[in-house]
Amino acid sequence: MQLNPAQQRAVLHTEGPLVVFAGAGSGKTRVITYRVANLLANQHVPPYRILAVTFTNKAAQEMRERLTHLAGEGIVGDLWVGTFHSVCCRLLRRYHEHVGLGRNFVIYDDSDQKALLGRIIKNRDLDERAYPPKQVLGRIHRQKQEGRRPSEVSLGTSFDETTLELFQDYEKALLNANAVDFDDLILHVMRLAEDRTNPAGAELRDRFDYLLVDEFQDTNAIQYRLVRALAYRTRNLCVVGDDDQSIYSWRGADVRNIRGFRSDFAGAEIVKLEQNYRSTSNIVGAALGVISTAKDREPKRLWTEADAGAKVRINAVRDERDEAYKVVQSVNAEIATGTAADQIAVFYRVNAQSRVLEEAFRTAGVGYQIVGGMRFFERAEIKDALSYLRLVENPASDADLLRVVNTPTRGIGGKTVQTLLDSAFAQGSSLWSALCASVTGSTLSSGAKKKLLAFKELIEQLRSAATTMGPKRLAEAALQDSGYFKMLKDADNAEADARLENLAEFLGSLEEYEIEAAASDESPSVSAYLERVSLVADIDGVQEGSNVLLMTVHAAKGLEFESVYLTGMEEEMFPYRGLDGKSPDEMEEERRLAYVAITRARKRLQIFHASTRTIFGQTRYQRPSRFLQDIPDEVAEQLGNPWSSPPASSPRTAGSTWSYSRRTPKRYDEFDQSSPDDFGQEYFTSPSRAARGAREGADVAERHIDYDAFDDVAATPTRVRPGAIVFHERFGQGKVQSVAPGEPPKVTARFAGWGERKVLLTSLRVR
Repeated sequence: MQLNPAQQRAVLHTEGPLVVFAGAGSGKTRVITYRVANLLANQHVPPYRILAVTFTNKAAQEMRERLTHLAGEGIVGDLWVGTFHSVCCRLLRRYHEHVGLGRNFVIYDDSDQKALLGRIIKNRDLDERAYPPKQVLGRIHRQKQEGRRPSEVSLGTSFDETTLELFQDYEKALLNANAVDFDDLILHVMRLAEDRTNPAGAELRDRFDYLLVDEFQDTNAIQYRLVRALAYRTRNLCVVGDDDQSIYSWRGADVRNIRGFRSDFAGAEIVKLEQNYRSTSNIVGAALGVISTAKDREPKRLWTEADAGAKVRINAVRDERDEAYKVVQSVNAEIATGTAADQIAVFYRVNAQSRVLEEAFRTAGVGYQIVGGMRFFERAEIKDALSYLRLVENPASDADLLRVVNTPTRGIGGKTVQTLLDSAFAQGSSLWSALCASVTGSTLSSGAKKKLLAFKELIEQLRSAATTMGPKRLAEAALQDSGYFKMLKDADNAEADARLENLAEFLGSLEEYEIEAAASDESPSVSAYLERVSLVADIDGVQEGSNVLLMTVHAAKGLEFESVYLTGMEEEMFPYRGLDGKSPDEMEEERRLAYVAITRARKRLQIFHASTRTIFGQTRYQRPSRFLQDIPDEVAEQLGNPWSSPPASSPRTAGSTWSYSRRTPKRYDEFDQSSPDDFGQEYFTSPSRAARGAREGADVAERHIDYDAFDDVAATPTRVRPGAIVFHERFGQGKVQSVAPGEPPKVTARFAGWGERKVLLTSLRVR
């Protein structure tokens, strides 16, 4: 009774392959959970024979909670529900010896991997400018995501002989450290599942009778091969996804996996979920308008029975600061009328756009949370604490030993560490083995040996204590006995106090983990906790609370909000870098990304585009994004002043085609990045043209003044006092902080998006 006909078909199908094309907001999580419940209740499938894979811990937890409500906690406890990485990590703990790992292997995060490769590059006397660790790692990961070993890599422009040797050394170093990176978690299990000669592979393939994979459009080659191997025996594979929401090709996702499922699994049944339960009719109409012109998509038409709701607002603004001011102004109004702050989200295409928005939110005193910024477990003091725990669990981990061997300072200098590194490299051993050998028979000075011995004894004592202590007590002992707490207390400054507070929060997370483990009738362990924090994703860091959320559109995937503000909808911002430099496939992914952004909104959607934008230190003229032209006239309304709005003949006013006379935006140089959101400083191809564009943009911006909210009266000393609201033609609206005497007086005011600025009184108008 709680399912529509299409959902019922997907739930009641049990035998053979099934592909469910689930449009945005169409209830796919309900379908997956009811399907599992049906297998348990009506097909009498043992829970441990069912594997359900998601892409985020948040989605896995939601699935578990729903299944607990439907089937009961005892049954759900035996189900295999989790992300690809968490499920494979669990399987790898069982089959570790078949891939050359110890059961207590550790998972290296991005910084650990980069540090490891950096040491390898140094050992080979290579120039990091010629072989930047981040770029080389990106190339290595692309090969791993395709399932290739070093011996299977084809040499070419992006992979020369030296890069291949670095790949080989990197793989050896990981095994020596009893460590894996995130790709290895899946790659090791996939290779074992495909191995027809290994009895462990046969056991793995026989483990599950039914497989369900959520967000199948986001799978890469090794994830697809793993799923295919695990489903080989029964072919009872159900995949759920939406090719219209495939936005992760930069990390290896291949939309062809879902589009080609029927050809790979002959006889697969197809179900399409097209009814949207999330958004208003106007928002659904806008989304459908944007995505309906996409090429090579699976035909489906999103629809809803919901009311029309508010029209989609398309706001034309002067520049990024005007945009930020109007976003904050509107957000404040929504909060004042009762919308919860954490049900409001502000999206941008690249992280660099967030700076001006953050300034505006801080100036207005509106609380916000950045999703996808520095995460708690990436803070230096937390990584230090985790490294102590990981070293106790696995002394072979070179990355962790290097991080804490002289943290806090214990007199073990760089020269001593380099001697250990050279020794380990020469012997092909771990750094811990080299350290243990050095305290008795090396050429190190007696002082260096004494300090290394003290460190060795500290780790050995903690390893002994780990047999009787729980994870929290062990962490406390590590921080206390190592002198880490003392180091921060002795510093006695605001930064040290903040780091101590973070460590207290870290210990609190350990305590929470121990309580949860006990409630699940599991024995808490350091390895399980380390595995848990290693697999935390950006989306899992979204906290319920009273803050507005700021994030890239990529980070918004899987989330939904009452109200969404989509900023920077201009050519070369969204779609990023326009047609020049983008392949047709990349442009199609940008369109899908716009569709994802629009479909995150439940009730209200506002879109902003600027006439000029300064980003990466350069100012340029902007044209509205091509995607805006695809939004049907009847679902949207255009807001903005004449200077930054479309001409009078725009479809928002007269029904004809938009046309823009502004110049084509300049394009940026191409560069190698691992994420399309996280761009650093970029440069224009022509510095002289860039400088001229910046001057022209500034001149135009200064000529445009909007006095709507202000008296047509120049400011006077009697009217401008602290707290007064003023308007400056360059900085916009601000609040006076102080007035300094002079001819003319100088006013210090805080402007949204600009912070505090000193300006002449004569340049201001007052409300």
